[in-house]
Amino acid sequence: MSSVEKDEAPTLRWRDLPSRTQEALDRRLEGLYGVTRDEEAFNALAADKQWALLILARRFLELKLWEAVRRVENVYGQGGVGMNFDAWPMLHSTLRRRRDFTSRFANHGDTTGGFIERGVGRASLHILFVDNGKRRWAAHFDLYNPWASPVNAWRHLLHEKMRGYTPDWHAISASIWGEPEILFDALKEKIV
Repeated sequence: MSSVEKDEAPTLRWRDLPSRTQEALDRRLEGLYGVTRDEEAFNALAADKQWALLILARRFLELKLWEAVRRVENVYGQGGVGMNFDAWPMLHSTLRRRRDFTSRFANHGDTTGGFIERGVGRASLHILFVDNGKRRWAAHFDLYNPWASPVNAWRHLLHEKMRGYTPDWHAISASIWGEPEILFDALKEKIV
């Protein structure tokens, strides 16, 4: 694929995913939207959600956090790139100890707590939780990492908070890896 048009999201099929990607998603999609098998759940996702899921899985893998994800409960890709998920209990303590994440200013008004990736100038992973008997987790990307610089903090406030801009899978992929084609190339090369 030489060029990816903005808002164009090619639909994928489970059978076309590299075995490494299938293994990473193994048993994490069971029950997603009422579907019992990973393959059926992935194939039933809209294309933007498929790509959002691949971006999230790849970034969680890069950060060595994917093992803490027990089940994906919801995925979104148009109005932001994120997911709701069930996690193993170790996720909270792991994030609390990580130097590349901070809990300062990472909470939203409707959440109990959160962690945001720091040390990157590009899109940053933002992980939130709500404690109401059972800890519920969510993760999304902020296009402008407020921890990168005062300029980025201003951009985050202006674009994402005041203007309500929510970057799609295309913008996040391009921000993290440079060009959206990299995600396609990675899939072809079986490194997602």
